[in-house]
Order: sequence, then C-alpha cells, then structure tokens
Amino acid sequence: MPLKELLVHVKALGFDGVELACWGDHFDPVLALEKKEYIPELWKLLQSHGLTCVSISSHLIGQAICDRIDERHQAILPVEIWGDGEPEGVRQRAAERMKVTARAARKFFDAAPAGLKPERVVVNGFTGSSIWHSLYAFPPLPTGYWEKGYADFANRFLPILDVFEENNVYFALEAHPTEIAFDIVSAEKAVEAVKGHPRFGFNFDPSHFGYQGVDYVQFIYRFAERIFHAHMKDVWWKSGDGSVGVFGGHLPFGDRRRFWDFRSLGRGNINFEKVIVALNDIGYRGPLSVEWEDARMDRLHGAKESCDFVRRLQFTQNAVAFDAAFSKEVA
Repeated sequence: MPLKELLVHVKALGFDGVELACWGDHFDPVLALEKKEYIPELWKLLQSHGLTCVSISSHLIGQAICDRIDERHQAILPVEIWGDGEPEGVRQRAAERMKVTARAARKFFDAAPAGLKPERVVVNGFTGSSIWHSLYAFPPLPTGYWEKGYADFANRFLPILDVFEENNVYFALEAHPTEIAFDIVSAEKAVEAVKGHPRFGFNFDPSHFGYQGVDYVQFIYRFAERIFHAHMKDVWWKSGDGSVGVFGGHLPFGDRRRFWDFRSLGRGNINFEKVIVALNDIGYRGPLSVEWEDARMDRLHGAKESCDFVRRLQFTQNAVAFDAAFSKEVA
C-alpha cells in the first residue's frame, strides 16, 4: 500500500505512529542520504496525519546478508541489490545497503520534530543464515559445521555493527526461523559470535517462539539488555488436523491442516499479559509495534482490533511499592 494511502488508515485505526519499512515507497535509505528534501518531506507527511515513526525495518535486505541465495531472493530484493544474482555479490551488496540504512536512520531521526525523537534509534531486520537448511542434521554434519555458520555471521555482521556504532544506531534482529537466531540457545550463540557487540540485540516477537515450544517470556528476561524493539503478533498452534508437524507439509498460510498459523492479536495462544509484565519488569520503554498477519481476516479489520487489543492490555508500571499505604511515612 503506498505510504500516503497507508497513513490515512493508520491514523483512523488509532495508532500513534508507524514502523517504516525499507521497501515499497515507505522509506528509501539511499534517497534519505542523497536527496536533501526527502527526510523533511517524509516528516511533514507523517505530521500531517498526526503520526510519528518509531523505527526503521530492513528485513528483506538483511535476509540476503548471510543466506544461501537462490531465486526466492530476487522477488524480495531491489534490482540493484540482486544485480546478476551471483550469490556472494548479492550478499556483499546487501551488507553495504544495511550500512547505508544505519546512516540513513540516524539522519532521519536526527531531523525528527521536537518531541518525536525516540530514546534510541533502531533498525529492525533479519540476518539470514548459511546453516538454517541444516536444522535437521542429515546427512550427518561434519564437526564444527554449525560453528562455521556462526563464524560466517560474525564475519559479515561485525563490520555492519561497527557502522551502527559509529552512527549511534541499534540493530534489532527479529529472532525467527530461517535466521541465525531463532530460539534462546541460538540467540545466545549469535550474541557470542559478535562478541557481545553493544549494538546487536533483538526485536522481540513472541509469535515466532510459541509454536516452536520456546518460552517467549523467558527470552525477554534472558536478553533484558538487548530487547531494542517489540513486535506484538499473535499465533496459534496445535490447530491443524494432525497431518503435519511444526515445519511439515509445505502448506501455505491459512491451510486448515497447518500445525500453526499467525492470528490477529488476541485470537491466538500468546499470553500477552505475561509479555507486558515481563517487558515492564526489564524496564523496556520502546514501542509496542503491531505486526499483523492473519490469512483468514481482512487486514484493516485486523489492524483495528489489534490496536484496540494492545491499548486495553498495555498499562503503566507501578512507581511505588504496592504496600506503601501501610507505611507511616506515606501521607
């Protein structure tokens, strides 16, 4: 949906702002750096609808940085990144574009009107993975095979993270199947691979953990200092007819036989009450960004009910001890 059309809906649906994606016409990091009027005009457009921007998303570019490149990537990448499709060239161009995105995000948020500057500038995204295809280790893997995958990730992302550091921007990986981190243990390995780089963290999205059987609330506590962004997205699981497993069947979203499917907020199995409590516990003060995917529902209907759901659920953390009323020192 073109940005001008999208923002009309976003405001009417009750949202405070948007998370601008680096595809379509929503946010172009190259134009942000090269075209003088691009950023002022974009902020003017946002303000004309009474909206702000909370982060930049570069998932599609990020996916190509560490992935085993094939024809699937051509459909999601800009033509200049795909180029001739030679895999290593695609990966290298994607990595350079991610660096550009860090610089563009800094410039964009530096130009934010008074009161709209976020506490930290965040670029959300994917990393891709050279080893996801080996999730089921057969034929048997050579010794150190997975370790080489994490080394490849570190070699490709450490120079990127250094650019994020130079520009005071944070990279938030959405831990997700097909990425270098997709559960708690693989996320720990990813952090270790980049030597605990301070600019590397996570875009927390419980929907990618629940159906895998991963404790999504524990993920929040485990990576308390590295939760840079939060997606509110729901999912149900054990919902099919028993004919396929978690990653089985090669079935499209919405097929009734699937073991799991994304749902509109409040219609799945994620316990968002626990999510909000945990985010408050770790002192998270970033946005609660609705990412909506439900193959069975009209997207505008889903966006409205999801926004309303988060507003009902969200609460301000208590600022005093709950039993302070019993203290003689409290008036």
